[in-house]
Amino acid sequence: MKVSDFDFDLPTELIAQKPAEPRESARLLHVGETLADRGIRDLSEMLSPGDLLVFNNTKVIPTRLQGRRGGTGVEVTLHKQVTGHSWWAFARPARKLALGDRIDITADFSAEVLDKKDGGEVLLRFQESDGDLITLLEQHGIMPLPPYIKRTKDGNPDDTEDYQTVFAEKEGAVAAPTAGLHFSETMLAALRDADIRTAFVTLHVGAGTFLPVKVDDTDDHEMHSEWGTIPPNTLDLVNSTKTAGNAVVTVGSTSLRLLETAADESGSLHPFTGETDIFMTPGYRFKIADKMITNFHLPKSTLFMLVAAFAGLERMQTAYAHAIEEQYRFYSYGDSCLLEKAI
Repeated sequence: MKVSDFDFDLPTELIAQKPAEPRESARLLHVGETLADRGIRDLSEMLSPGDLLVFNNTKVIPTRLQGRRGGTGVEVTLHKQVTGHSWWAFARPARKLALGDRIDITADFSAEVLDKKDGGEVLLRFQESDGDLITLLEQHGIMPLPPYIKRTKDGNPDDTEDYQTVFAEKEGAVAAPTAGLHFSETMLAALRDADIRTAFVTLHVGAGTFLPVKVDDTDDHEMHSEWGTIPPNTLDLVNSTKTAGNAVVTVGSTSLRLLETAADESGSLHPFTGETDIFMTPGYRFKIADKMITNFHLPKSTLFMLVAAFAGLERMQTAYAHAIEEQYRFYSYGDSCLLEKAI
């Protein structure tokens, strides 16, 4: 399909710069045969007892760092781990970095440039003698917000909590599974009280989720890969829910991508741990997910292509036009949708 088929115009004032407060006060657009304006708090009324919500429990690492190469300021955002102390990163200004250069984050925390790619990417090796890298990132790093959320170079301390789900557990993501940001402990308790079950997978969201599609045809796009795993108890819950005829509801595109990666053609889920680069466009046949909860996505993005594949392109074009007219808040800190799978 043409990438231009997934384009739309969005007023910049609808791009949310901070989340709804409290989390569960976000709006929700129910997209099925018709459209309905609801709130995320209504979810327990919109699902049925026995349905299963599948969340992504990855935890975002504060991977944006301010440092210096000699007398020059350098900002790096780690986005893909290679080894325990080596990461690919986006650097600014990358053109001034050469192989072998040292970037000093603090007097006791530095990295060496091992390699460079086009597009401002550098491979960094942090010094093992400086200490545990995750601990150092938590001490000195800034949350790696997507580029459409505007912050000063020092970030905003509120993002440390706001850009993390309340169930975040497994460290490794450089972007949040944003559909999960709407769920508070209070809301999760309300879902349990309604006999709606929950399960967790882990998929470490990478910065590739924000990279623009630079080709004209979706067949020519090379999808980024991300690491994920499905624990045994989630495997059992998903398969038993399908067998019982209840709905499997994925919370976010990351949960959906991981479950679909591990599914067979008959709709059974199998054990999985590894990288997935699954890319879904209209025509893809979904095997596990019956409904999905997701935020509003960028035009011509792989995520908008995914929701168009799930609910239908024309239906999603109509839904987004409605959301814009009704002033829904878009993107990572924005409002949400509950999508019914197109038949």
